[in-house]
Amino acid sequence: MRWHQPLAAAVVLTALTTTLTASATPVQQGGACSSDATLLGFSDALDKTTYDGQPVAGLSALNVTGPHSAVALVDNVATTPARVFDLKVNSEPTSVQVDGMTILRRPDGTPYNGGDFDGEGLVVERGDRTILATSEREPSIRRFRLSDGKQIGQLPVPARFQVAPAGEATSNATFESLAVSRDGLSLYAGMEGPLASDGTDADNRTRNRIIRYFGLPGHEYRPVAQYAYKPDPGLALVELASASPTELVSMERTYTPGVGNTIRVFTVSLRRATDVTKVASLADAPSSVFLEKKLLFDLVDCPPSGAVAKQPQPNPLLDNVEALALGGYLPGGRRQLFLMSDDNNGATQITRFYSLAVDLH
Repeated sequence: MRWHQPLAAAVVLTALTTTLTASATPVQQGGACSSDATLLGFSDALDKTTYDGQPVAGLSALNVTGPHSAVALVDNVATTPARVFDLKVNSEPTSVQVDGMTILRRPDGTPYNGGDFDGEGLVVERGDRTILATSEREPSIRRFRLSDGKQIGQLPVPARFQVAPAGEATSNATFESLAVSRDGLSLYAGMEGPLASDGTDADNRTRNRIIRYFGLPGHEYRPVAQYAYKPDPGLALVELASASPTELVSMERTYTPGVGNTIRVFTVSLRRATDVTKVASLADAPSSVFLEKKLLFDLVDCPPSGAVAKQPQPNPLLDNVEALALGGYLPGGRRQLFLMSDDNNGATQITRFYSLAVDLH
């Protein structure tokens, strides 16, 4: 989802460069964000850069593909083509650089662009030959071949999840996240906002749904369950990752003009998950059907570590973080966790890459 803020187009265009290896990141100190999360560092090296003539901007989803590699999805940056970037990443010291790019194309070979594709969720399938990418517009989940970027398939989406009037979803509040289990059998597509019939409670907490798909990587997936999820008051569900067969990691976010962003990361239990597919309205559902979650960390509590913000923020480390991905295991059993902010191709926002170590117990 794009948070629309004032931007000066001329400033943005003149700020774009072709230098990808020189880091603008200050000296990093890192430190504890909570009892279960430690900031290892951050990098602003990608901010306002280009690769092969395309802006490295609007990065809205991230998927780790190896010890030092990842893929990032662009959302809907104006008329530029839909695309994913191959990244080289490192945790300590924290660094990131672009290593390749794939343009995402329709079945007829023509590129999708910001007019008909709003990429928000990403899964790189086993073998690294295909990806699944959500578009928030319809919404849709499309499969693309990485060798040439061509669309080769599409997953079914239940009718009520289509944007109104076709369904009950709200524009710009649909499939913001997509996660895959380690065995590749389960996909989780998370709604950023509620269906019209589910709504928002008296505490300003939306009643969201997460669709679980079952299938085989590179083949067909079908919806098999829906789970109910409540973000914190005023926040939206923007990212999911699968930590184990019984646990997800979620990220919630909001933006308040003149104040800045709120970014919170949670662990989410699937142990007592209730299938709410046949529940007409979550407004009538008991609280017990909603997934249990626990705060892992609030990014505002991480040490600023020399970060500089381009707009008011409660902590200069903060920005419009939209991407989250789990990496491998670190010494002591902790997991790597990477975050990425979406600068919306704007002068007052930053493309920032974060590296953390988390204890998921």
